[in-house]
Amino acid sequence: MTNIRLSSELRSWIAHNLARGCEPSDLIASMVEQRFEPAVARGIVTAFVSAGGAPAGDSLEIELEEVQFVYETPRLARGNVIDAGDREITVLARFEQPMLAVLGGVLQCDECQQLIELARPRLAQSTVVDPVSGVNAVADYRNSEGMFFRLEETSLISRLDRRISVLMGCELECGEGLQVLRYGAGGHTAPHFDFLLPTNATNEASLARSGQRVSTLIVYLNDVEEGGATVFPSLGFSVTPRRGNAVYFEYANSRRQLDGKSLHAGAPVVRGEKWAMTKWMRSRRFVAA
Repeated sequence: MTNIRLSSELRSWIAHNLARGCEPSDLIASMVEQRFEPAVARGIVTAFVSAGGAPAGDSLEIELEEVQFVYETPRLARGNVIDAGDREITVLARFEQPMLAVLGGVLQCDECQQLIELARPRLAQSTVVDPVSGVNAVADYRNSEGMFFRLEETSLISRLDRRISVLMGCELECGEGLQVLRYGAGGHTAPHFDFLLPTNATNEASLARSGQRVSTLIVYLNDVEEGGATVFPSLGFSVTPRRGNAVYFEYANSRRQLDGKSLHAGAPVVRGEKWAMTKWMRSRRFVAA
Protein backbone atom coordinates (compact mmCIF):
# COMPACT_ATOMS: atom_id res chain seq x y z
CA MET A 1 0.00 0.00 0.00
CA THR A 2 1.18 3.50 -0.81
CA ASN A 3 0.12 6.71 0.92
CA ILE A 4 -1.04 9.40 -1.52
CA ARG A 5 -1.49 12.97 -0.33
CA LEU A 6 -4.23 14.90 -2.14
CA SER A 7 -4.23 18.60 -2.89
CA SER A 8 -7.41 20.50 -1.99
CA GLU A 9 -7.88 21.31 -5.69
CA LEU A 10 -7.83 17.63 -6.69
CA ARG A 11 -10.20 16.66 -3.87
CA SER A 12 -12.66 19.37 -4.87
CA TRP A 13 -12.46 18.50 -8.56
CA ILE A 14 -13.18 14.79 -8.03
CA ALA A 15 -15.95 15.35 -5.48
CA HIS A 16 -17.63 18.02 -7.62
CA ASN A 17 -17.62 15.95 -10.80
CA LEU A 18 -18.89 12.80 -9.09
CA ALA A 19 -21.67 14.84 -7.45
CA ARG A 20 -22.83 16.17 -10.81
CA GLY A 21 -23.03 12.66 -12.25
CA CYS A 22 -19.77 12.19 -14.13
CA GLU A 23 -18.76 8.58 -14.69
CA PRO A 24 -15.79 7.47 -12.58
CA SER A 25 -14.19 6.02 -15.73
CA ASP A 26 -14.32 9.47 -17.37
CA LEU A 27 -12.58 11.05 -14.36
CA ILE A 28 -9.91 8.36 -14.42
CA ALA A 29 -9.34 8.93 -18.15
CA SER A 30 -9.08 12.67 -17.59
CA MET A 31 -6.51 12.20 -14.80
CA VAL A 32 -4.43 9.87 -16.97
CA GLU A 33 -4.42 12.54 -19.68
CA GLN A 34 -3.04 14.91 -17.03
CA ARG A 35 -0.12 12.47 -16.47
CA PHE A 36 -1.46 10.49 -13.51
CA GLU A 37 -0.27 6.89 -13.54
CA PRO A 38 -3.39 4.80 -14.40
CA ALA A 39 -3.32 2.66 -11.23
CA VAL A 40 -2.97 5.79 -9.08
CA ALA A 41 -5.87 7.56 -10.84
CA ARG A 42 -8.05 4.47 -10.53
CA GLY A 43 -7.23 4.03 -6.85
CA ILE A 44 -8.00 7.66 -6.00
CA VAL A 45 -11.32 7.79 -7.84
CA THR A 46 -12.39 4.39 -6.46
CA ALA A 47 -11.74 5.65 -2.92
CA PHE A 48 -14.03 8.64 -3.54
CA VAL A 49 -16.79 6.43 -4.98
CA SER A 50 -16.54 4.01 -2.05
CA ALA A 51 -16.76 6.88 0.44
CA GLY A 52 -19.78 8.39 -1.31
CA GLY A 53 -17.88 11.65 -1.69
CA ALA A 54 -14.55 13.01 -0.48
CA PRO A 55 -12.86 10.55 1.94
CA ALA A 56 -11.93 11.83 5.37
CA GLY A 57 -8.43 13.18 5.83
CA ASP A 58 -5.98 14.56 3.31
CA SER A 59 -4.40 11.27 2.19
CA LEU A 60 -5.35 7.87 0.79
CA GLU A 61 -3.84 4.42 0.97
CA ILE A 62 -3.82 2.83 -2.48
CA GLU A 63 -2.22 -0.23 -4.02
CA LEU A 64 0.22 0.88 -6.73
CA GLU A 65 0.42 -2.59 -8.19
CA GLU A 66 -3.33 -2.91 -8.73
CA VAL A 67 -2.36 -3.44 -12.38
CA GLN A 68 0.69 -5.67 -12.72
CA PHE A 69 3.74 -3.74 -13.85
CA VAL A 70 4.91 -4.79 -17.31
CA TYR A 71 8.68 -5.19 -17.46
CA GLU A 72 10.13 -4.09 -20.79
CA THR A 73 13.63 -4.26 -22.25
CA PRO A 74 15.92 -2.62 -19.67
CA ARG A 75 17.71 0.61 -20.53
CA LEU A 76 20.81 -0.78 -18.84
CA ALA A 77 22.88 -2.80 -21.32
CA ARG A 78 23.15 -6.57 -21.04
CA GLY A 79 26.39 -8.35 -20.22
CA ASN A 80 28.79 -8.67 -17.32
CA VAL A 81 30.75 -5.59 -18.36
CA ILE A 82 29.16 -2.40 -19.72
CA ASP A 83 31.05 0.04 -21.95
CA ALA A 84 30.24 3.54 -20.62
CA GLY A 85 32.34 5.36 -23.21
CA ASP A 86 35.41 6.31 -21.21
CA ARG A 87 35.22 3.48 -18.69
CA GLU A 88 34.11 -0.14 -18.45
CA ILE A 89 31.65 -0.85 -15.63
CA THR A 90 31.42 -4.26 -13.98
CA VAL A 91 28.00 -5.74 -13.20
CA LEU A 92 28.24 -7.33 -9.74
CA ALA A 93 24.58 -8.36 -9.37
CA ARG A 94 21.40 -7.98 -11.40
CA PHE A 95 17.67 -8.40 -10.73
CA GLU A 96 15.00 -8.57 -13.42
CA GLN A 97 11.88 -7.66 -11.40
CA PRO A 98 12.40 -4.95 -10.34
CA MET A 99 15.11 -3.98 -12.84
CA LEU A 100 18.05 -3.41 -10.52
CA ALA A 101 21.82 -3.83 -10.79
CA VAL A 102 24.80 -3.41 -8.48
CA LEU A 103 27.71 -1.93 -10.43
CA GLY A 104 31.42 -1.84 -9.71
CA GLY A 105 33.87 0.91 -10.59
CA VAL A 106 31.44 3.54 -11.86
CA LEU A 107 33.75 6.27 -10.49
CA GLN A 108 37.47 6.16 -9.84
CA CYS A 109 38.72 6.83 -6.31
CA ASP A 110 40.15 10.22 -7.25
CA GLU A 111 36.88 11.21 -8.96
CA CYS A 112 34.99 10.38 -5.76
CA GLN A 113 37.31 12.55 -3.69
CA GLN A 114 37.19 15.44 -6.15
CA LEU A 115 33.39 15.32 -6.14
CA ILE A 116 33.29 15.40 -2.34
CA GLU A 117 35.60 18.43 -2.22
CA LEU A 118 33.63 20.28 -4.89
CA ALA A 119 30.35 19.61 -3.08
CA ARG A 120 31.44 20.17 0.53
CA PRO A 121 31.30 24.01 0.63
CA ARG A 122 27.89 24.03 -1.05
CA LEU A 123 26.11 21.55 1.24
CA ALA A 124 22.83 22.60 2.84
CA GLN A 125 20.22 20.80 4.90
CA SER A 126 18.35 18.43 2.59
CA THR A 127 14.69 19.09 1.94
CA VAL A 128 11.80 17.13 0.45
CA VAL A 129 8.82 18.34 -1.54
CA ASP A 130 5.71 18.47 0.64
CA PRO A 131 3.18 16.22 -1.17
CA VAL A 132 0.29 18.62 -0.49
CA SER A 133 1.75 22.08 -0.99
CA GLY A 134 4.64 21.19 -3.30
CA VAL A 135 6.93 23.40 -1.18
CA ASN A 136 10.43 22.23 -0.22
CA ALA A 137 10.69 21.54 3.50
CA VAL A 138 13.04 19.87 5.98
CA ALA A 139 11.75 16.44 7.03
CA ASP A 140 12.90 14.28 9.93
CA TYR A 141 12.81 11.18 7.72
CA ARG A 142 15.63 12.54 5.54
CA ASN A 143 18.37 13.93 7.77
CA SER A 144 21.22 14.69 5.42
CA GLU A 145 23.03 17.55 3.75
CA GLY A 146 23.02 17.91 -0.01
CA MET A 147 23.57 20.03 -3.10
CA PHE A 148 23.06 19.88 -6.87
CA PHE A 149 25.51 20.51 -9.70
CA ARG A 150 24.29 22.02 -12.95
CA LEU A 151 24.50 19.72 -15.95
CA GLU A 152 28.14 19.73 -17.20
CA GLU A 153 28.98 22.50 -14.70
CA THR A 154 32.73 21.73 -14.66
CA SER A 155 35.02 19.51 -16.71
CA LEU A 156 34.75 16.79 -14.04
CA ILE A 157 30.96 17.05 -13.87
CA SER A 158 30.75 17.00 -17.67
CA ARG A 159 32.83 13.82 -17.82
CA LEU A 160 30.66 12.14 -15.21
CA ASP A 161 27.38 13.33 -16.76
CA ARG A 162 28.42 11.88 -20.11
CA ARG A 163 29.67 8.58 -18.69
CA ILE A 164 26.54 8.13 -16.61
CA SER A 165 24.15 8.95 -19.46
CA VAL A 166 25.79 6.24 -21.57
CA LEU A 167 25.64 3.79 -18.67
CA MET A 168 21.96 4.55 -17.96
CA GLY A 169 21.00 4.32 -21.62
CA CYS A 170 19.51 7.81 -21.80
CA GLU A 171 20.32 11.01 -23.63
CA LEU A 172 22.55 13.44 -21.74
CA GLU A 173 19.84 16.12 -21.79
CA CYS A 174 17.36 13.81 -20.03
CA GLY A 175 19.44 13.77 -16.85
CA GLU A 176 18.78 15.96 -13.83
CA GLY A 177 21.87 17.61 -12.34
CA LEU A 178 24.09 15.39 -10.20
CA GLN A 179 23.11 15.50 -6.54
CA VAL A 180 25.67 14.91 -3.78
CA LEU A 181 24.51 13.93 -0.28
CA ARG A 182 26.32 13.58 3.03
CA TYR A 183 24.92 11.57 5.95
CA GLY A 184 26.51 11.81 9.39
CA ALA A 185 26.09 9.27 12.19
CA GLY A 186 22.40 8.33 12.39
CA GLY A 187 21.72 9.84 8.96
CA HIS A 188 19.13 7.89 7.00
CA THR A 189 16.29 8.10 4.48
CA ALA A 190 12.88 6.51 5.06
CA PRO A 191 11.38 4.15 2.43
CA HIS A 192 10.30 6.14 -0.64
CA PHE A 193 9.90 6.13 -4.40
CA ASP A 194 11.91 8.27 -6.80
CA PHE A 195 9.16 8.62 -9.39
CA LEU A 196 6.85 11.63 -9.21
CA LEU A 197 3.12 11.52 -8.53
CA PRO A 198 1.05 14.54 -9.69
CA THR A 199 -0.48 15.16 -6.28
CA ASN A 200 0.57 18.81 -6.08
CA ALA A 201 1.19 21.73 -8.42
CA THR A 202 4.99 21.43 -8.20
CA ASN A 203 5.04 17.80 -9.33
CA GLU A 204 2.42 18.47 -12.01
CA ALA A 205 4.54 21.29 -13.44
CA SER A 206 7.71 19.19 -13.33
CA LEU A 207 6.02 16.27 -15.11
CA ALA A 208 4.63 18.63 -17.75
CA ARG A 209 8.07 20.14 -18.40
CA SER A 210 10.26 17.05 -18.30
CA GLY A 211 8.17 13.89 -18.15
CA GLN A 212 8.42 11.14 -15.56
CA ARG A 213 11.59 9.98 -13.86
CA VAL A 214 12.46 6.59 -15.31
CA SER A 215 15.62 5.45 -13.52
CA THR A 216 18.05 6.20 -10.70
CA LEU A 217 21.78 5.70 -10.18
CA ILE A 218 23.22 6.01 -6.66
CA VAL A 219 27.03 6.08 -6.58
CA TYR A 220 28.84 5.70 -3.25
CA LEU A 221 31.70 8.16 -2.81
CA ASN A 222 33.29 6.62 0.28
CA ASP A 223 33.46 3.41 2.29
CA VAL A 224 31.10 3.60 5.27
CA GLU A 225 32.46 2.08 8.49
CA GLU A 226 29.09 0.60 9.48
CA GLY A 227 25.51 1.01 8.25
CA GLY A 228 24.30 3.26 5.46
CA ALA A 229 23.16 0.50 3.10
CA THR A 230 20.58 1.14 0.36
CA VAL A 231 17.68 -1.17 1.22
CA PHE A 232 15.00 -2.57 -1.12
CA PRO A 233 12.21 -3.93 1.15
CA SER A 234 10.33 -5.81 -1.59
CA LEU A 235 13.46 -7.84 -2.34
CA GLY A 236 14.80 -8.21 1.18
CA PHE A 237 18.02 -6.93 -0.37
CA SER A 238 20.53 -4.26 0.59
CA VAL A 239 23.59 -2.73 -1.06
CA THR A 240 26.63 -1.95 1.08
CA PRO A 241 28.26 1.42 0.29
CA ARG A 242 31.70 0.93 -1.30
CA ARG A 243 33.62 3.80 -2.85
CA GLY A 244 33.09 4.04 -6.61
CA ASN A 245 30.39 1.35 -6.72
CA ALA A 246 26.73 2.04 -7.44
CA VAL A 247 23.21 0.69 -7.44
CA TYR A 248 21.00 1.31 -10.48
CA PHE A 249 17.25 0.73 -10.81
CA GLU A 250 14.37 1.45 -13.22
CA TYR A 251 10.70 2.05 -12.35
CA ALA A 252 8.71 3.49 -15.31
CA ASN A 253 7.72 1.88 -18.59
CA SER A 254 6.23 3.08 -21.90
CA ARG A 255 2.69 2.36 -20.61
CA ARG A 256 3.06 5.02 -17.89
CA GLN A 257 3.12 2.30 -15.24
CA LEU A 258 5.25 2.80 -12.14
CA ASP A 259 6.97 -0.09 -10.39
CA GLY A 260 6.04 -0.26 -6.71
CA LYS A 261 8.88 -2.76 -6.17
CA SER A 262 11.35 0.12 -6.57
CA LEU A 263 10.61 1.22 -3.00
CA HIS A 264 13.96 1.88 -1.32
CA ALA A 265 15.50 3.46 1.77
CA GLY A 266 18.84 4.53 3.19
CA ALA A 267 19.65 2.61 6.39
CA PRO A 268 21.06 4.69 9.28
CA VAL A 269 24.78 5.32 9.34
CA VAL A 270 26.04 3.60 12.50
CA ARG A 271 29.71 4.66 12.38
CA GLY A 272 31.50 7.18 10.20
CA GLU A 273 29.80 9.18 7.47
CA LYS A 274 28.29 8.40 4.09
CA TRP A 275 28.79 10.37 0.87
CA ALA A 276 26.69 9.48 -2.17
CA MET A 277 25.92 10.90 -5.58
CA THR A 278 22.51 10.47 -7.20
CA LYS A 279 21.48 10.79 -10.85
CA TRP A 280 17.83 10.76 -11.97
CA MET A 281 16.86 10.31 -15.61
CA ARG A 282 13.65 11.64 -17.16
CA SER A 283 11.59 10.35 -20.07
CA ARG A 284 12.49 13.47 -22.06
CA ARG A 285 14.74 16.53 -21.83
CA PHE A 286 14.98 17.80 -18.25
CA VAL A 287 13.98 21.43 -17.83
CA ALA A 288 14.59 22.89 -14.36
CA ALA A 289 11.98 25.16 -12.79
